[in-house]
Amino acid sequence: IYSSMKLASDSSSSRRQTKVMVMSTLLLATLRPAARTAAAFSFSSRSIASTIVRPTTSSLYLQQRSILAPSQLVASRSTTAGYTNNSRLFSTTEEDVSAQVTSTEEQISTKGNQIRTLKDEGISKDDLAPHIAELLALKAKLADLTGEAAPAAAAPKKEKKKNPPQKKKGPAPKKDESEMSINELRESRLAKVAAMRDVGAEPYAYVYDPNRTASQLAKEYDGKLEPGEEDDTNEFTTLGDGAEIAVAGRIMARRVFGKLAFYTLQDETGTIQLQFDKKRLGERDADSFKNLKAWTDSGDIIGAKGTIRRTDKGELTLYAKEWTMLTKSALPLPDKYHGLTDISKRYRNRHLDLIVNPSVRETFYRRAKITSSLRRQLDDKGFLEIETPVLHTQPGGAEAKPFETYHNSMDMELTLRIATELHLKRLIIGGFPRVYELGRIFRNEGISTRHNPEFTSVELYQAYADYDDMMDLTEELICGMASEVCDSMTIPYGEHTISLERPWRRVTMHDVVKEEIPDFDFDLNDPSTLDAAKAAASAAGVPDVHKCTSVGYVLNACFEELCEPKLIQPTYVIDYPLEVSPLSKPHRSKEGIVERFELFATGREMANSFSELTDPVDQRERFEAQAEKKAAGDEEACDVDEEFLSALEQGMPPTGGLGIGIDRLVMLLTNSPSIRDVIAFPLLKPDA
Repeated sequence: IYSSMKLASDSSSSRRQTKVMVMSTLLLATLRPAARTAAAFSFSSRSIASTIVRPTTSSLYLQQRSILAPSQLVASRSTTAGYTNNSRLFSTTEEDVSAQVTSTEEQISTKGNQIRTLKDEGISKDDLAPHIAELLALKAKLADLTGEAAPAAAAPKKEKKKNPPQKKKGPAPKKDESEMSINELRESRLAKVAAMRDVGAEPYAYVYDPNRTASQLAKEYDGKLEPGEEDDTNEFTTLGDGAEIAVAGRIMARRVFGKLAFYTLQDETGTIQLQFDKKRLGERDADSFKNLKAWTDSGDIIGAKGTIRRTDKGELTLYAKEWTMLTKSALPLPDKYHGLTDISKRYRNRHLDLIVNPSVRETFYRRAKITSSLRRQLDDKGFLEIETPVLHTQPGGAEAKPFETYHNSMDMELTLRIATELHLKRLIIGGFPRVYELGRIFRNEGISTRHNPEFTSVELYQAYADYDDMMDLTEELICGMASEVCDSMTIPYGEHTISLERPWRRVTMHDVVKEEIPDFDFDLNDPSTLDAAKAAASAAGVPDVHKCTSVGYVLNACFEELCEPKLIQPTYVIDYPLEVSPLSKPHRSKEGIVERFELFATGREMANSFSELTDPVDQRERFEAQAEKKAAGDEEACDVDEEFLSALEQGMPPTGGLGIGIDRLVMLLTNSPSIRDVIAFPLLKPDA
């Protein structure tokens, strides 16, 4: 071209001008089409106007300020075409551009969500216009970063002419996702499902075989590979040379730069970056990269195969050779910063909560480990897990209001169980020396951060043991579960630091109440002291003490109001009044007291235990007292359980019993403030 250029004109000035034009044409040929239109060249005989343009690789910036010789142009063009991570011509890295693009995309997403909300609220078009303008400006910025055409700004509206009628124009330009409503997004994604099926691709795969997780790769390549280096032989895995690493998960973020794309993939163990290159994918399927851009969205579940490399900034990345759509998501994920912050929406849409909040997934992983550890410890100690009925003919084993139901074919009024106690004791009577059940309990009571109508507990019973043995066992079990999910026996909970180091404090209910009311020293067996006890409790601010019918009830009310919230470190409160413990054995040396303890930590009850009552006559008397309370209107009192009494009359060996609230224990060991945080699907009112 340069040689033929000399023949174009005999004038030296003309030759110089022609030379400049040809050189400029060659320079433009190396640049993106979108950048060509932006370049402003001055075809003078002396120089080309100073121009900054963006080449095909989005991370390269070329500043041309003077005429290059043809050989320099060719070298520049070949260097640009052969740009790699390890051989850089220009200073700006692909990660720098990626960070800017990611930030701009997040701003576009946030602004789009705001516009959709304003539309739903009925904002006028005039008031909406500034928001649309801001969104278009952000998109123009993104287009400038990626080198793609920016969306045109909306032209000012003109008055419609009635005559003659306008001809129909072509279809409206495609909306960006940030401008779409949820219904429009769903329709757009389902259209992609149809497009895939039209070309024979299945959007909902039947099977996929990933051979690595994100955490496995992070562990295998910890400290391996320098920035920019690729392991194309699987040197640091056990897969062997020739095998390909395969991963599967959900797309959490996608960033596309012309012929290059970076996705963030999340599996059950964490996240890993995927890198897609048009040329590399095209070696197996010429349309693979085009389909990747056209068919995938955040929230989709895909599989990818390839090799491992580190980017220039050191991020571990799967450099994909192929990808597979496994499940096309019809709905978008919540916005990263504003989409799922309402706490009730998080509980109601727990599946989304688990997707976007790794800490929530970690809580339920820990819960599973806690219950697994508990079962393993009990099994190792010779306990046998046996399921007992959920439907009861009458409630028993605790003081609580039950849920009522009806069995149609048997024509029976039934209740959901409020405890597993009485059936497990019947198993002890039947000859099993150590039994337990880990299961759901249902109580028709209030809801709070520590109460849920259905909750999980473990109840266990051990023959020939008492409540002292149960205290030792409780410490062993809880410390064993803590060691499974915590780094040490000193753990955080809210603003407190809890020490689980053994032994734990043991204090009688009477002594702990005296710490708050020093002059509360009334005989539980002397009814004449009731009025004085009520007066002392009332003076200390204990509410409703006028309803208490014995000194034992006053003592318990004082404990619950004044002492329980202050028991932050693990504490056994022992030796309860007989009136509040209808299933516990009388204390062997203290009249009016029973051998019972409750474990408290973080100001709430964690466990409850008795030396179990084995005297059938005493048990009947206590049941009858409970029945009288129920007849007087106490909805939490129980009736006389004749079936249990009949079994007890056969003889039950000395037995220690223990119940642990699993949900509250998980709250403690995972530093969760509410019981709903540790129940996967807590009961909620219907969403209005």
